[in-house]
Amino acid sequence: MGDTSGQGRQAGGTPRAALADLLAGNRRFVSGQPVHGHDVTAAAAAASGDQQPYAVVLGCIDSRVPLEAIFDQTFGAICVIRTGGHVLDRAVCGSIEYVVGQLGVPLVLVLGHERCGAVGATVDALRSGVRPGGSLAHLVDEIAPAVTEAGLDDPAVQPLAIRRHVRRTVHTLRADDLLAGPVAAGRVAVVGGLYDLATGEVVLLDAG
Repeated sequence: MGDTSGQGRQAGGTPRAALADLLAGNRRFVSGQPVHGHDVTAAAAAASGDQQPYAVVLGCIDSRVPLEAIFDQTFGAICVIRTGGHVLDRAVCGSIEYVVGQLGVPLVLVLGHERCGAVGATVDALRSGVRPGGSLAHLVDEIAPAVTEAGLDDPAVQPLAIRRHVRRTVHTLRADDLLAGPVAAGRVAVVGGLYDLATGEVVLLDAG
């Protein structure tokens, strides 16, 4: 199968084309017919040339969710940022602002995943009333509003909170000082998705 990226690989493409390209890569991954997979080479890296990514993906640090692989992307195609529970901080926001503003990337995808340990740790902390020490507390504090909104006493609080946290992250990025203008003008899209650990499929989430 040949490279289906086409114009989507060019910085400054449309949000719609970029999202379609990412989801097409995920379909290749799910079907077991990736173009790139993990079999990329140093030669491919050297041939990637100037940086012209078409999307930035913000995901979790979970080792079961390698973002370039699940979207079947090669060198130079996407920028990847990973934090525990895709939690935002100034460095993450600044990095996204740079990619959008300086590289002309039209798409930001926030990707959560099922059975997220960071969300699970937050549920445990809120139920026990014991806040973790160190910088882990920052992750818990940032995820806690999604858990509260989902309902701490709900038996399905973790999967509900995972989806809620993705949507909250999307809304925060859409309101970012340097992203709000391009988003309002339709030059940039910020969308949320969920990765299924069992099937490998990425499903987009509505903004509600």
